Amino acid sequence: MLSLLYQEGPSTKGIFRRSGNIKTFKELKEKLDSGTEVDLACESIFVTASLFKDFLRNIPGSILSSQLCDKWVSVLDQGNNEEKIKSIQRLIEHLPRANVVLLRYIFGVLHGIEMRSEENQMNAFNLAVCIAPSLLWPPVSSTPDIESEFIKKISSLVQFLIENCCRIFGDEITSLFGEI
Repeated sequence: MLSLLYQEGPSTKGIFRRSGNIKTFKELKEKLDSGTEVDLACESIFVTASLFKDFLRNIPGSILSSQLCDKWVSVLDQGNNEEKIKSIQRLIEHLPRANVVLLRYIFGVLHGIEMRSEENQMNAFNLAVCIAPSLLWPPVSSTPDIESEFIKKISSLVQFLIENCCRIFGDEITSLFGEI
């Protein structure tokens, strides 16, 4: 999924914003969940993006770890960008290795999409609004007002991560997929 999103996402207007066909999404999700091999290259990139967000939402405790939720939310309240980046890097060290590897690939894809935002209309802000709720959620449910405020903070954090991903994850993030 990430490879397809890396290839097609940058040239797809509204990637992650537009939903794929619901019926196709459900059929493919069932096939994937049952272990059936699926050729996503034959499907709409919007369905693939929807499947990927669904995959992220189903990671137990979220990819950024709900246990670290308060720390993630407070990162942007810290000093200058350098201090924020160092805080983020320290938080990343507390994540399981599999989460860190996946995050590097996710932000490699998001960076590639954002670099062509004039074409796809998905700048860092728009991408963050679409993907942030799939990356982190609070460990306990809350009121709609608190949840809305939380989503705004997480979206700002994800926007910062996209805009600074090369400094956070290293410059090689731009070449993780090699020459596809």
